[in-house]
Amino acid sequence: MANREALRELQSRLANRLQAARTEGVQASWLAVEASGHKYLFPLTQSGEIFPFTAAQAVPYTRPWFLGVANLRGGLYGVVDLASFVAGGAPAQRSDAGRAESRLVALNAVLEVNCALLIDRLAGLRSLDSFRTSEQAPEGSPEYFGTRYADANGLAWQEINLQALAQQPHFLAISAAS
Repeated sequence: MANREALRELQSRLANRLQAARTEGVQASWLAVEASGHKYLFPLTQSGEIFPFTAAQAVPYTRPWFLGVANLRGGLYGVVDLASFVAGGAPAQRSDAGRAESRLVALNAVLEVNCALLIDRLAGLRSLDSFRTSEQAPEGSPEYFGTRYADANGLAWQEINLQALAQQPHFLAISAAS
């Protein structure tokens, strides 16, 4: 019960900060998330609605990182385990407590891909002022990796260009035979 109230408070604070960013001109550029111990930044203009964890209906003969489809607010979305997709491995097993913190972040409708990314935890909103340094993604990184930032604590945050991700042939080819 307390977890649900805390979740509602967090979602309410995020919604209020997003609204303030729109009306007051505050530049909150990214939604900060965590997946499998990695820290990622999703551009707000490419991010869609955030949903509580919902088990997806499995789809046979698909890649391990494609968890299936879920009905999110009346729309059918493919659900991709972000950490599994980036690492190229099988999804990690989540405990009940882990699933309670997990969220589905839909891609913005303008990207024209009905997809939600499963992440382990929301970490709030970030602006450029939140970071001390930046550098290009390491050589050999996926094309959808943008700038890598370091915050005041020295923690690395990798920007993921969701538009570039949504156009990747590997991301679109969910068939296990592909």
